[in-house]
Amino acid sequence: MALTCIDHEKLYAKDANVKREDVRIIQEWLKKQPHLPMLEEMQIIMALHSCYYRIEAAKITIDNYFTIRDVCPELFESLDRDGIKRVSSALFANVLTKKTPEGYGILMLRLFDDKPEVFNCATFLNYIVMVATLHLHQNGFLNGAMAIFDMKGFGLGHAARLNLNVIKHALSFVQDALPVRIKGVHVINALPLADKVLAMLKPFIKSDLYNMIQFHPPGSETLYKHVPKECLPEEYGGQLSSMQTLNEKSVNNMLDHLDFYKWHDGQKIDESKRIGKSKFASDFGVDGTFKRLDEID
Repeated sequence: MALTCIDHEKLYAKDANVKREDVRIIQEWLKKQPHLPMLEEMQIIMALHSCYYRIEAAKITIDNYFTIRDVCPELFESLDRDGIKRVSSALFANVLTKKTPEGYGILMLRLFDDKPEVFNCATFLNYIVMVATLHLHQNGFLNGAMAIFDMKGFGLGHAARLNLNVIKHALSFVQDALPVRIKGVHVINALPLADKVLAMLKPFIKSDLYNMIQFHPPGSETLYKHVPKECLPEEYGGQLSSMQTLNEKSVNNMLDHLDFYKWHDGQKIDESKRIGKSKFASDFGVDGTFKRLDEID
């Protein structure tokens, strides 16, 4: 995957706090974890960086990453070419090309097609994961990441199609496994429905993430206190290209890297080889998920 994954040497050069000796410790630990797949060095670096260089936390993040992907295949088995084209015509999911002044990346989401019958919760979330996964492997870690959800066009018909089981797994992935430092979640064009949806999801959201969520009603400019307008697509008065242009570039990048998704899907956990019991078995209803903190050494 040399042509897709960023060179790990660039990541060492980018952040001196990422230590080669810490990466070696995790590589040695991985050799003693028969249930886990082989990892690229950049993947280990990403986990370390996201955990603020804490080795034990990075081990847990790595284990969680592959465990959750195994538990919920409908969310993590990559879409094929036709699936990518189909979802991208209905959903704008894009890591914007301009970072915030703090160096945070911005993942922006908005419906292109707001007909409820087009909305498939699991498939749309799968596509979002694919967008983020390819971006992280191509570009490496960021100082942090923010998400902007534009609720324009999202209504009761969409809310009725939310799959809480899939969303639970998606939130577990974001909070416990995604090798990213989350810095903010902004919901724009937020109507009263947003409060109802958040209340429905609150049991699955940890307090740290919950406290980052901010609503911005239609016509409000409060978002710009957190994300400069120039970082946004032209539809929002920003300096970026149109959403359609950004979307086309992203989709073409995904279609050009179907081999990457095939490789990444092949990085699987083998729970039959796990040593010890799992921590989240009761949460997911399976035996063999996240190892207890005191079992990882």
